[in-house]
Amino acid sequence: MALQLGDIAPDFTAESTEGTIKFHEFLGDGWGLLFSHPADFTPVCTTELGEAARLKGEFDKRNTKIIGVSVDSVSSHEEWKDDIAETQGYAINYPIIGDPDRRVADLYGMIHPKSLENLTVRSVFFIGPDKKIKATLTYPASTGRNFAELLRVLDSLQLTAGYSVSTPVNWTDGDDVIIGTAISDEEAKKRFPKGFKTVKPYLRITPQPDK
Repeated sequence: MALQLGDIAPDFTAESTEGTIKFHEFLGDGWGLLFSHPADFTPVCTTELGEAARLKGEFDKRNTKIIGVSVDSVSSHEEWKDDIAETQGYAINYPIIGDPDRRVADLYGMIHPKSLENLTVRSVFFIGPDKKIKATLTYPASTGRNFAELLRVLDSLQLTAGYSVSTPVNWTDGDDVIIGTAISDEEAKKRFPKGFKTVKPYLRITPQPDK
């Protein structure tokens, strides 16, 4: 059965470009982003891993560790890292797991045989401090991911984990948010001192509470 939101992210021990990784231990008490790519020395993957390296500081600000994985070996990853630095302008600064036996890929359901028979698709797992899966994204090999969107989703997950709010369509950090429907107007007045606008009884807008 495929992993679902709220499931505990499977723990594992694997070799990576930064040595042996014990996944839950690696995550510690922060957030995590585990993302797979189909294969080393491929064009779209090269751009993605370079972008992840460029944005690592943004993930660090959000107390989030990033880690990549594919069914290639660690030695293959090490060789490829030079190409990524040369072509993308950013050296890999996070671990990439070697998974030639597909153990991690199978744990996380990263191989979709109707898309790629033996390779991982572009999967993303957002993992909270409680080690539970908070969001997932899956892309085909032909479509590179938008890492700005990954940061946006992460911002939403972290905000809504701490406050009784939801983020509306196209929300980005700093925009207004939606008050949860389970909260009464009286309670909302206490929780959101900046006030709120009632568009409909079920749609109340308030400034982002942590800004």
